[in-house]
Amino acid sequence: MNILEVLRQTVASIAAHKLRSFLTMFGIIWGITSVILLVGLGKGFSRDQKEHLKTIGVDLAIIWGGRTSEQAGGYAAGRPVRLSIEDAYIIKDEAYLIKTVSPELRRSVAEVSRYNAASRPVRGVWPDYQRFRSLKVQEGRLMSDDDEKEGRRVVVLGVESRDQLFPGKPAIGETLTMNGSPYSVIGVLEKKKQNGSYGSGPDNTQLFAPYSSMARDYPPPERPGISRGWINNLVVEVADPEHHEEAMQQIYQILGREHHFDPRDKDALFIWDTLDGSKLVERIFDIMTLFFGAVALMTLSLGGIGVMNIMLVAVTERTREIGVRKSLGATAHDIRNQFFAESATLMLISGGLGLGIGLGICLVVSSVDLPDIVPHPVISPLAIVVSLFTLGLITIGAGMYPAQRAAALSPIECLRQE
Repeated sequence: MNILEVLRQTVASIAAHKLRSFLTMFGIIWGITSVILLVGLGKGFSRDQKEHLKTIGVDLAIIWGGRTSEQAGGYAAGRPVRLSIEDAYIIKDEAYLIKTVSPELRRSVAEVSRYNAASRPVRGVWPDYQRFRSLKVQEGRLMSDDDEKEGRRVVVLGVESRDQLFPGKPAIGETLTMNGSPYSVIGVLEKKKQNGSYGSGPDNTQLFAPYSSMARDYPPPERPGISRGWINNLVVEVADPEHHEEAMQQIYQILGREHHFDPRDKDALFIWDTLDGSKLVERIFDIMTLFFGAVALMTLSLGGIGVMNIMLVAVTERTREIGVRKSLGATAHDIRNQFFAESATLMLISGGLGLGIGLGICLVVSSVDLPDIVPHPVISPLAIVVSLFTLGLITIGAGMYPAQRAAALSPIECLRQE
């Protein structure tokens, strides 16, 4: 029996049982589609989370003073570490593994425009902070080095701050009175899709001013341990991600010397490391994607079991036909090829449809605006390869067993069947 004859009989058999063939194929279609979609959603979640983390900054460390847990240099354990502007200058001068550093002085002050009033947090920072924290303006400009050097009273608004203080009105060039001091609005930031922050909230809700003007106009209230020059925290950008750990150790060495604590005392500083956070998020979503893929492959395997079951039913229903064909000269090889071709055809057609539907859904959904909590699926070449490889194994397993069983039937016993 040639290949064309096998294919002709296969098409005729499928056409004779259209509904059963469709229901059998549906399991495979859904299995392949599930692999593409679930893995794509997992990778989409991972990509979106990485993009959201980038809004905080890439390869940054935010450093707060902690409390010593060990004695060092004649100082008792349990002593608080207070960071100051001098720490920022020393790190800038000595820490060669740190690309950029900025202090942060955060104050909540009363802001009054000629349209509205608010009491939003203001961050006093150095100009480089705007670059490594991914602050971009949609109107106006960012703070410059001259603004910092001259202590100019200028301010950049987050988009939510602009909407409250200047509702529906131009903000650039307007005067904003902050605790009685007039500041000129020089910029409005682009809206950030930010699902994480530190300190006083997302950047959209903040105001940003030069550190020098903030320290002059709104110094922190002096109390034991806090005096002029005190800052809330430091933000550093590592020069080379490959030497991230060494850079953090260098920070401990420098600040340990200045604040008289052991550099091995990890409690002396509290550091939020965005690189570690990014790695943790990546591991979480890799595991989630792997789980999604395993569930989808299990669904595909169950579809293969359905195909094998239907083919076994077909062998039983066509026992007499098998006997007639063998008595007319068909060999066991011919019978095996016929039934294997039918199961393989079901598998290949349904696999192709499932692959097309899965890729089509991914492409359509990727081009549609979705809520922030819903990821855009990512087409994974690995998921396609694995699903097709699994489909091949299922085709061999689910098709060969019924075909072998049909080929092993005795023509005499087959003809006795009613």
